Amino acid sequence: MQNHEDTEAHEELYLGPWWRFPPLRNAALSGIVLAATYVLERTDVVPTGAAVALYVLAAVLGASHWGPEAVESLRERRIDIDVLMASATVGSAVLGLWEEAAFLAFLYGAAEGLEEFTYDRTRGAIRALLDLAPKEATVITPDGEKVVPAEALAVGDVMLVKPGESLATDGTIKTGHTSLDEAAVTGESVPVEKGPGDDVYAGTVNLTGAIEVVVSRTFADNTLSQIIHLVEQAQEAKTPTQRLIDRFGRVYSPAVLAGSVFLAVVPPLFGGDPSEWFRRAVTLAVAGAPCALVMSTPVAVAAAVGSAGKQGVLIKGGVHLENLGRVEVVAMDKTGTLTRGTPQVTDVVPLTELDTAELLQVAAAVESLSEHPLGQAIVRRARADGVEVTRPTSFQALTGGGAKARIGEQEMYVGSVRLFDELGAELDDAEPLVERLQGEGKTVVLVGTPGAVAGVIALQDEFRPEAPEALTALHRIGIRTVVMLTGDNRRTAAAIARRLGIDDVRAELKPADKSRAVTELQETLGPTAMVGDGINDAPALATATVGIAMGTVGTDAAIEAADVALMGDDLRRVPYAVSLGRQTRHISRQNVAFSILILVVLVPSAVLGWISVAGAVLTHEVSEIIAVFNGLRARRPRTD
Repeated sequence: MQNHEDTEAHEELYLGPWWRFPPLRNAALSGIVLAATYVLERTDVVPTGAAVALYVLAAVLGASHWGPEAVESLRERRIDIDVLMASATVGSAVLGLWEEAAFLAFLYGAAEGLEEFTYDRTRGAIRALLDLAPKEATVITPDGEKVVPAEALAVGDVMLVKPGESLATDGTIKTGHTSLDEAAVTGESVPVEKGPGDDVYAGTVNLTGAIEVVVSRTFADNTLSQIIHLVEQAQEAKTPTQRLIDRFGRVYSPAVLAGSVFLAVVPPLFGGDPSEWFRRAVTLAVAGAPCALVMSTPVAVAAAVGSAGKQGVLIKGGVHLENLGRVEVVAMDKTGTLTRGTPQVTDVVPLTELDTAELLQVAAAVESLSEHPLGQAIVRRARADGVEVTRPTSFQALTGGGAKARIGEQEMYVGSVRLFDELGAELDDAEPLVERLQGEGKTVVLVGTPGAVAGVIALQDEFRPEAPEALTALHRIGIRTVVMLTGDNRRTAAAIARRLGIDDVRAELKPADKSRAVTELQETLGPTAMVGDGINDAPALATATVGIAMGTVGTDAAIEAADVALMGDDLRRVPYAVSLGRQTRHISRQNVAFSILILVVLVPSAVLGWISVAGAVLTHEVSEIIAVFNGLRARRPRTD
């Protein structure tokens, strides 16, 4: 068996045709020699001696790939499957079963070659994304335009990207407007409009206008390269099931060899036919080799992780893929996850002598130094209305509540109803208006001093258009409960949940509260996936069974914060990821059960002499090939 967890062994993947892949090519030659010899021997065209020589040649060709690995294992004093198969091949030859020895070497070589070829192709599919980024780029220099290798691009260079061309690396648009096909990075097929100041990524295709792009990352460090690196790391990572099988194999393989030696030595001491018992020992070495069991999970994991990577879903290890398959509850942040994260001011209502413009001016001044989406929305509205936005003399963000700032000689607050209630402000005049606006699903912030509310500002964020479809898909695949976790007030959160069909709402939560809510969901309802922006929701993402970061393209911190990173903003990737985890887990279990069943049947049959060496070889290798092809089904999850 090939050690697919050895990263160095797979730095160079074979992606050419199968007949040029040495293990498969040699196995094919072995099969041809074996078949020809079988026919020629039975038609008396070649004498027995020549037939034996040809069978030896077939065996050498068939074992050319795995034979040296068996020798290496013996040097390291390690008993593995290759050693078992080598013992069986040599044992068959000692018995004079030259045809069986060649047959074993051929079939095992073909199965191993097919396994490694499939594995390389599975991993190579994601690496092929690099071909989407051009090998050259046009750079604008003081002396004019110059074509340079993509690897030579430096941060700060300015690339000219014409319609129809792909971007060689990541950057920021300096001049020009266009639409870009970002499918290679995010998995989203709908083109995205881009203009000056927008980030663009390697491998994306410029569809319409010419743009000048300032390079922000070198070719080796661009988003596409990061995706490929992360996926390859994940494909090498072992699931808990794999680790259990590995531990089992370290004990089981030596036990099979010891059992074979016992059959060959002990029964003849008590009058048994040495030839018969040696034959059974050789058969046991073949029958007991757990090839299909060892391959039950790695191919499925590699296929699933690679397929997900091409869809813009980065699963950072086999353990997270397996955990996705266990998820029964999905918790989602509201702002930036269920919504676009760009709220708009809908209502500005003064409650004192201030007029609308003055109230907006005060609120914008307090929020001018804030990074919160609601604060930025208030500032945008003020500027759009032509209201002057002044900077405060002091500013403090109030986590989970709002912000305060000194404007002139007065300290002003902008924040939630709860914040003003805690400040002791009189809320009677504002309550009816607040209730009405919240009932419409709007987020309400108050503006004023600790003693009085000067006015009310309502904001509303636009739902992601795919949110209803994504939530329906989650329920369809069997997710029992979808929960919204938000810092918004209960009335607004409940209105949004009703519109989207969300099962449960936890509102007025601070970041630490979200983490506690996820813990409670896991304790009461089962394994929980948390979907958030990857930075603000980091505690909850870390607490969840699986943390899923939304829209993390180009954001290193967000990718690091989660177990699964969605490179685009498409919520439909969440049910896709859960389905992928479930299917991979189901296929792995199928393969494990099938492999154990094969061993349960073959091992006693070998010991009792009910099966020949050839029969054991054929059954053993066919079962391994079935496990490989069954594992490949993990590339296409079912979502119905």
